[in-house]
Parts: sequence; structure tokens; C-alpha cells
Amino acid sequence: MQLRKLDQTWKGKSFLFRYTTTHHYRVKVAHQADEIRIDLKREALAEPTVKSFESCLFSNWLINPQVFGMFEGETLLGVIELSQEDWNNRLRIVNLWVDEDYRCQGIGKQLVAKAIEIARSAGQRALVLETQSCNDPAIRFYLSCGFRLIGLDTTHYNNDDIQRGEVRLEFGLSL
Repeated sequence: MQLRKLDQTWKGKSFLFRYTTTHHYRVKVAHQADEIRIDLKREALAEPTVKSFESCLFSNWLINPQVFGMFEGETLLGVIELSQEDWNNRLRIVNLWVDEDYRCQGIGKQLVAKAIEIARSAGQRALVLETQSCNDPAIRFYLSCGFRLIGLDTTHYNNDDIQRGEVRLEFGLSL
């Protein structure tokens, strides 16, 4: 396998992100007079759920995007896309995709290691990313890479994210 930096010729290349989840993190927010309590609890789903969405590389809103691909010959096995957050000196993982046939083989870990190397060499204070409370495989993967929960947004996707069980979770790794 070989890690290669991808250039702007990949702009607009679309990837289907698909995963099967058997668990989710139930989010509860309780507002009381002197406190706001947030609870996240990992719970089994009644049945496995398949989720999917698409994303493209080199979106116009990204700041100094960098994209790396893991290849076996000319076959693309995985991609990580990074964007600067120059106002707060963080590097954001915008996209992390590994072909379904090549998951659980260390490709994702190698791509995250590259992101950590880039962030450290640029003197950035943290590496951050976003995933959904229903994406249990991703959450477990990020925790195994040393990321920790740093925040959430209960209305990022829709106004009923908590009820739908799909809350935006922010994870970070201090460098």
C-alpha cells in the first residue's frame, strides 16, 4: 500500500459513505435552574441500521484543503481530507473514507496518523472531526485513535436531531 497526496484534479470526486450500525448514543439534554445536564448513553438498536451519505473532495468552503489517498497499485482504498481552521489553529478531518472491502485492515489508522503528522508539523494545537451519534463504528474507531468527545450540536442536521437519534458529535485530539 502507498499513501499519496491527491491534487485538485480530484476536485468534485464523490464518495458514498455507508455504514451499518447496531448501536447509537442516545442524547438527553436537561435544563434546570442551576444546571444543564447532557447525557450520552450507548444503546443497542432494535435491529442493525444502514446509513449512507455522499461527500465530494475539495469543496469550495474548505481552507487550504489537503487530501491523501491510500492506494494498492492504482486502486484507491481510502481517503482523508483535511482543512485548516486558521482562526483557532486546529486541523479538521473533513472526510475519512475507507472502501468497505478494506475496512478493519489498518488503512483508517494510517490515514489518521498522517493527519496527526501534518497537524503537528504545522504547529497546530488540535485535530478535530465530526460524526453522528448513530455512527457507532466511527465513534469506536475515533476513540481507539485517542480522540475524545469535545462537544455536540443537537440541531445541526434538523431541528429534531435528538428525536431522530442523529446528533452531531465533535471529537478532538489535543496535540
